[in-house]
Order: sequence, then structure tokens, then C-alpha cells
Amino acid sequence: MKKTLSSEDLQGIDAWWRAANYLSAGQIFLFDNPLLERPLELGDVKRMLLGHWGTTPGQNFIYAHLNRAIVEQDLDMIFVSGPGHGGPAVVANTYLEGSYSEVYPEISRDSAGLRKLFRQFSFPGGIPSHASPECPGSIHEGGELGYSLSHAFGAVFDNPSLIVACVVGDGEAETGPLATAWHSNKFLDPRGDGAVLPILHLNGYKIANPTLMARIPRPELAQLLNGYGWAPLFVSGHDPAPMHRAMAEALDQAVDEIHRIRHAARAEGNTERPRWPMIVLDSPKGWTGPHVVDGKPVEGTFRSHQVPLKPREHPEHLRLLEDWLRSYRPQELFDEQGRLKPEIAALAPKGTRRMGANPHANGGQLLRDLRLPDFRDFAIDVPEHGARGPGDTRVLGPFLREVVTLNQDLRNFRVFGPDETVSNGLGALLEVTPRQWQGLERPGDESLGHSGRVLDSMLSEHQCQGWLEGYLLTGRHGLFNCYEAFIHIIDSMFNQHAKWLKVTSRLPWRHPIASLNYLLASHVWRQDHNGFSHQDPGFIDHVVSKKADLVRVYLPPDANCLLSVMDHCLRSRHQVNVVIAGKHPAPQWLSMPAAEKHCADGIGIWQWASNDAGEEPDLVMGCCGDVPTLETLAAVSILREHLPSLKVRVVNVVDLMRLQPPSAHPHGLSDADFDAFFTRQAPVIFAFHGYPALIHRLTYRRANHENFHVRGYQEEGTITTPFDMTVLNELDRFHLVLSALDRLPDMGEAGAKLRTLLTGKLQAHRRYICEHGEDMSEIRDWRWPLPVARR
Repeated sequence: MKKTLSSEDLQGIDAWWRAANYLSAGQIFLFDNPLLERPLELGDVKRMLLGHWGTTPGQNFIYAHLNRAIVEQDLDMIFVSGPGHGGPAVVANTYLEGSYSEVYPEISRDSAGLRKLFRQFSFPGGIPSHASPECPGSIHEGGELGYSLSHAFGAVFDNPSLIVACVVGDGEAETGPLATAWHSNKFLDPRGDGAVLPILHLNGYKIANPTLMARIPRPELAQLLNGYGWAPLFVSGHDPAPMHRAMAEALDQAVDEIHRIRHAARAEGNTERPRWPMIVLDSPKGWTGPHVVDGKPVEGTFRSHQVPLKPREHPEHLRLLEDWLRSYRPQELFDEQGRLKPEIAALAPKGTRRMGANPHANGGQLLRDLRLPDFRDFAIDVPEHGARGPGDTRVLGPFLREVVTLNQDLRNFRVFGPDETVSNGLGALLEVTPRQWQGLERPGDESLGHSGRVLDSMLSEHQCQGWLEGYLLTGRHGLFNCYEAFIHIIDSMFNQHAKWLKVTSRLPWRHPIASLNYLLASHVWRQDHNGFSHQDPGFIDHVVSKKADLVRVYLPPDANCLLSVMDHCLRSRHQVNVVIAGKHPAPQWLSMPAAEKHCADGIGIWQWASNDAGEEPDLVMGCCGDVPTLETLAAVSILREHLPSLKVRVVNVVDLMRLQPPSAHPHGLSDADFDAFFTRQAPVIFAFHGYPALIHRLTYRRANHENFHVRGYQEEGTITTPFDMTVLNELDRFHLVLSALDRLPDMGEAGAKLRTLLTGKLQAHRRYICEHGEDMSEIRDWRWPLPVARR
């Protein structure tokens, strides 16, 4: 491979870099006069100046050199901008290569198009200042720092030809997720996966402070990166000419090493974990920008982070801005019509080799449907309502095992988790695939392999989320299984992905991708053995705050419903699906045909548990979630036994969003349908898996909302029995019945006796559990007892 640049190469790359820098500065500052065809006036400058200059020239420098490598070696490569606030860079480079104008023809490659390009940036009705979804070639916005490297690795899993050039900002490198992401190289299989080329950009400063990695001695930084398992190549300087040569040599060396690693693994069968190359680019922050402003240094300091000049506030800055822009010699870069000169345009890769046009960066183009088995084949037999089951996720496991088997040759489905796949009841997966792992193996290890469909050997929710997002964004499918309480760790990452989905859903050129599917097991009601720290159902509240057309929350009451729901989620597109299910043995309520219909409807009256016979009930017992369903049915059995004349209706909710009106969510029930389930005036005792306030939030517009009395998690927890967890939070059968008695008309002597009985049972339960450490036998041995429950 070429190791040094010719003078012609050097001039071409430098011209591209100057053009990208000019376009980047123009986006931040210019409202008109895009090619400085006349002296710059204040009216040519935007009134509101927004953007980040500091990281931008370094990213332009990298992009220019990557283009040369792509052309010379026919590389399949995409660009991830970790410091994505350098959005002007990715916009500028995709405009120069032509991919931007292909997506947005109105942004033409001439003076008129340049004017529009500049005006739209960080402008009302225009585009954001980051590497946003609107920018072709982007799979990572970079507004919230820390996830670039995780996304890059997710993108290359099962993409053997792909290289992701991932720019990591030195400020971003201080975040927890990014610091952990360096370890992702222990999971990359060089035989079947692509390669990530991290480019750590040391420009020395954050917003107002120095960066750690730029201020530790170079040997210490090298030791750190070597310790992570990387082979760093250092490029450092300020003068463009030697920097171009040094960057070209480092990049050639890195690409050569990637090819060598691939060949050793794929052709020679080498299974040792390689030491992948990376580049450390040490260049000034705000490189090529104003050197001094108002007597203070700017280039190479934190002052260049955002907008280094304010011409409207400081008129003397106008001349500084013009001098800066003209330093790029735009007349050498663009012709009289504002078109990039042909000899510079020719430096770009062609067609889909352009990083802005690479289909991996618009993954929906590459998306293929999963081959899914018939979920009905995995149904658990339910000879009677309340039959004992092995644990709902343990029934789901064989279904997912078959999903893996059917898609082995397509290599387009993976299951991610932070060391919890077996714990969450999905151990059946490991019957057909190992966990992917490139680290050392020792006797006694189980289910580890160089290549596998399960990635759960890293205890980092951040990495699982980032890997899965990168995997989905490049056109594949996946599932993230996690303990319910600890999914909160990635709340903010979920936010960013949901925002990405919202924006891309209105961009016609962005193809829909597979949905992000969460399976949250080991949930709040069955974390009795781990205690209070593991008990938190609040992720649901967080999710439902996002755009309604993007989010779905499912709480299947049993295993057959879970199978039906998961089949639906794996088929869906461009959504976030949250499924919450238990892993412990639990009663099963519905046959597969009944479960399939119930899940399709999302909500239903369980006639077999009700005795209202289709008439107006005296009481509605609603439930959502596996444990709330169990406790509700136990409560109903108590009411049916002691108050047989009371007309009780049982309503079970699988699709939580059915509770909202259709104006708030596409799955919402009309008012008439909602009233048909919950009536307009009967008291409703609603047992919910999560925090009670959420049900009130979803139903506040309904006619009968004032009669909704919701029981759920009240932030009471400890190490105790599952039933005692419900008692502590007043979700248990006894409290549910007492709550019903409080809302019903006077039930006479029978009601008074029942209240006394249940109050005594609660007291007896507390004494017994504190003495024996287990529930009373009537709790342990409870079964759904009513004759109507028999099939």
C-alpha cells in the first residue's frame, strides 16, 4: 500500500480540507454572500450564531484523509462523529462529496445551494448543529457524549467488510460509557465481524476546561490505550503539510493492519485476540480559525469551542471573520457558479463508497425480515385457568432459540444483556449459540465462543444498549434483556434513540429500521431475594413520555401471552417495545388461542373470572402485569366466596397504551370502548405492575377516572417473600378486597365480617413471616378455586 503522499496528493487533500473548513465556518456564520463575491457586510452574518467550531476542523481533516484511503483501497467505510456537535463537518463533507444534494436536491451544488446550506444550519426550520439524523451518512448524532464507540462496534458486528472510522472526542473520552467502550475489542470476531478504527481526537479542551487525556504524559496515555488492548498510532502537530503526511502514513498503517488481522483470522485460522489499531490525532482546538480575538488566544484554547467571533456584538469582529474565511482561498476551491472545482470533486469516493451514501448508514435499506418460527408451537399447555407454569421467560427461551437457529446463515439477529441472559430465564439460547467472547478462556467456563449470537459477557448496560442501537441502525434485529430496575442506567440512551426514531420517521429518504426491543425480567415484584436496591418499575413511566407513535409497553400476564407479544415485537419496525415478564414459576391463565386473541386486542374482559354476565357490574377489578393479575384473581376469588351476589368484572390489560384515548396514542381506546370495559360509574380497583400515578396519568380524560383506585408499587421493598412484597405495597389480594369494600356501598354484615377477616389475615401474615421467614400455607398453596375457572 502507498505509504507517503505525493505533492499532488497533498495539495488535493489540503484543498478538500480547506473547502470543508470554509463550508463549516460558513454554516455557523453566513446568512448571505456565501462565496465572498463582495466585501462582507453585517447583513451577511446570521443574527443568531450557534454551533461548535472547535472540533470541526479536526474532523474535516480526518474525513479528507479517510476519503483518500477509501478510494485507494476500495474500503467499505462509514464515519461516526463522537463529538457530534461538530455537525458542520459532516454536513460540509457530505455536501462536497455530493451525497447531501442527492438527498436534498434543493441544496444544489452551486452558489444558490451554498446560500441555502449556510442559512439552514442552526436556524429555525433548518437543521440542528449536530451530526443529526438529517445528515446523510450519520448513525450517531453525538449531541449527548459517550456512545460513539459502542455504536461503532454495534455497526460492525456481522458486517465483515465494514470499517467504522469512529472519531472519539477527548472530552467524550471522559464519560463512563466511552471509557468502558474501549473494552469492546474483546468481543469483536475478526472472522465474521467488521472493524472499528477509533480516532481519538486530542484537541485539548472541553467547553471551558482542559481534557484529561490531553494533559497526561504521552507515555501514560500510550500505556492506557495499550492496556485496553489497542495499538495506538500517534499523529501530532499544527503545521498542515507535515500533519497531512503523518496522518496519511498512520492511516495507511492502520488499514494495512486491519487487512492483516482479517487475513490471519479468515484465511489462516488464527483465533488469538488481535490488537486492533487506532489513531490518536493531537491537533489544536479550532485549528485554522482565529488566532487571537480581543487580545486573547483562541486557536488551540477552550475559547474556540463554540462561536469564536460575535460580529453583531463586536463590529471589529466582522473584519476578523472575513479575513478568516478568505484564508481558505475559496476562489481556488469553487468556480464562478459556486461549484466545487472538478479536480477537487474527483477526490471523493464514488457511489455508495462515499461515506454519506453508504447504505450501512441508512440501515433500513439493508433490513431483511427475520425468519420467525410459529410462536404457537412453543405454547404451554393450560388445562385449566391457574395451571402452574415453569416461568414465563423460560417458555420464551426456546422460541428465541429457534429464532437464532432460523437466522444463523443471515447473521442478522443478536441478543444483548449485561450478564443476565441465563438469570432472566433465556438459557435455552445457549443450546444453539455460545456467548461471543474473545478474551482468555479457563476450565469451567460455560458457553463462551469466538462467534455467537449472544453478547452478554460484559456487565455494562451502556454497552449493550449502544451495541444494539448500532446493530439496528445498520439494518439488523435484536433484543436487550435486562433486570427491570437496572434498565434505568440507560434512560438517557433510550431518550436519544427515541429522538432519532422520531426525526427519521419524517425523513422520506431514511428507511425504517427494526424496533428496539427490551425484555425486562427479574422485575420489581420478584426481586425479593435482592432487596430494595433491585426494585424499581419506573422505566415504564420514562418510556411513555416519548412520542406515542414510537413507544409500546406490554405486560403479558402469562407465558402464552408473552410468546404472542414477542412475536409481534420482533416483526415491528421503527418503534421501542418494552416487554415486562417474570421468570419464576407462576400460574398460567390462557390457552394459546385465547392468549393470541387477548394480545391482539391488548385488553379484555376475562369472562371466566367475572360474574357480571355481561350486565353492568357492581365492581371492576382491573389488572396489568403478571403479579398484579395473580393478586387480582385471588382477590376476586375471595369476593366471589364471601359476597356471591356482588357482580364483579375482571379486565386485564396487556398493551398499556390501550388505556389512553386515540388522540394520545394510536393504540388508544375510544371513549365508548373504554366505558364498555370499565363502565362510566362503577368503582374500579386497578392493580398495576408499576407506580400507580402512571395509570391516573393515562386515564385522566376518561369519564370514570374519578372512580379509579390504583394499587401498585409504592417504593416499599426489602428482602422478603414475593407475596410480602405485595403486602408491603398494598397490592396483595387482601388489600385489594379491602380497597373494594371501601368504595362499594355498604355490604352489610357479610362485608363487615369480610373486612374483619382480612384485617386479621394481614396481621397473622406479618407475625408468621417475621417468625418463620415464609408465607402462611394458605398463601403458598393458593390456587384459582372457582368452578367457572374449569375448561
